[in-house]
Amino acid sequence: MTAVILAAGYATRLYPLTENFPKPLLEVGGKSITDRLIDDLEGIAGRFVVISNHKFFPIFEAWAEGRDSITVLDDGTVSNETRLGAVKDIRFAIEKLELKDDLFVMAGDNVLDFTLKDFAEYAINAGTSAVMCHEENRPEALRKTAVITVNDEGLITSYEEKPQEPKGNLAVPPFYYYRAEDAALIPEALESGCGYDAPGSFAAWLSSRVPMHAWKMTGKRYDIGDIRSYEDVKRRFEG
Repeated sequence: MTAVILAAGYATRLYPLTENFPKPLLEVGGKSITDRLIDDLEGIAGRFVVISNHKFFPIFEAWAEGRDSITVLDDGTVSNETRLGAVKDIRFAIEKLELKDDLFVMAGDNVLDFTLKDFAEYAINAGTSAVMCHEENRPEALRKTAVITVNDEGLITSYEEKPQEPKGNLAVPPFYYYRAEDAALIPEALESGCGYDAPGSFAAWLSSRVPMHAWKMTGKRYDIGDIRSYEDVKRRFEG
């Protein structure tokens, strides 16, 4: 399994903190956000691929120096306006590195208080591609995220990005497990009009074509969107 960390954003809402420094390398609890994700999946993922933009690529390269299990890619973009988008970044990594194994795809700006290993093991045992999910009962929050419904076996029965009228209350954060044969469908998805900016767009497209399971999170996820949320997360994970 290869873990792909999406870290090519520009985090403009965190300026000036991230004007010249990548958000995924900000420290929380004594280590960078990206290191927290990598350390958690150590032993399950055999390789880690971090996708950066051109602006922050030298910083990521210096951070990864001497770490054989980590590959940093430069997607060539230089601004928020010219970014490729998450799904195109995944395609870029697959094609650049000729990835043929299962992929654990995740956003590089989330902090968790539970282990991702349980999700990875669930997906492996399920034998399908899979997403993480959690209950969200605030209608305004559901309209800003991906929302799924599932059956009694945990199989996804509907998947919508930012629905105005959500069919359920299961929100999907940016963590996905793709079987190799499913990840290989990304070019087809993009050619057929699949959205490419939001990381969950491919999962939504894929769920209507192949069986996919959903794993309910066992803890909390902290999305660092602005300076206030970053300061809050740092306080929660002090010591």
